[in-house]
Amino acid sequence: MKKKLRIVAYFRVSGKKQGQSGLGLEAQKATVAAYAAQHGGEIIAEYIEVETGTGKRDRPKMTEAIAHARLANATLVIAKIDRLARNLHFITGLMKCGVDFVSCDNPHASPLYIHILAAVAEDEARQISQRTVSALHAAKARGVKLGSARPGHWDGREHLRGWAKATKAAAEQRSKRAQSAYAFLVPRMQQMYADGKTHEQIAEWLNEQGHTTTADKPFTKTAVWRILKREGTEKVAA
Repeated sequence: MKKKLRIVAYFRVSGKKQGQSGLGLEAQKATVAAYAAQHGGEIIAEYIEVETGTGKRDRPKMTEAIAHARLANATLVIAKIDRLARNLHFITGLMKCGVDFVSCDNPHASPLYIHILAAVAEDEARQISQRTVSALHAAKARGVKLGSARPGHWDGREHLRGWAKATKAAAEQRSKRAQSAYAFLVPRMQQMYADGKTHEQIAEWLNEQGHTTTADKPFTKTAVWRILKREGTEKVAA
């Protein structure tokens, strides 16, 4: 049996007045609703971004929508790609997070837009890498010792201290990624906990909303406790 398409919808309005009046928003919602109906999909969440300035790269609601789509194994759907396609910061972030993405105004071309823009970013990164390598080669030619060849590198247990530092940094990075993934859920979880909900009840709510852990598993009361503890909300054992 084919799995039902789950959709996280993202809408963008260009100013506060437009957001309050609904001007343009209704048309976007109608477009996404028509796409969902055509493909037998279910809209499980909606996020509305109100842009109050020009040229801004930060889109907090988009970040929340991406996180929700990733945790719920859903597809991120917008009505029109318009300026988003020209925002390389957005495109590369979307590619890195691995969320399925569809733009209703041209769903078949959308992956091509993403591919081309990501390729441009990749080429830029490649050129930076080449310049770095060239700089290192030039330094080596001048007699500069690099890496493990530098004086004193192997004195004592320096290499072991470096390994420990790298291991700690990797663990911190994993923790940051987990915090980022759950960031948009934490306030609601904290409020539910403050209202007297148990860890198990919060986990049940998260699962009902279609959320999963970063390991793509259903939430458990222990997972909820760990998140709340990390955020400083939970002080006792689960």
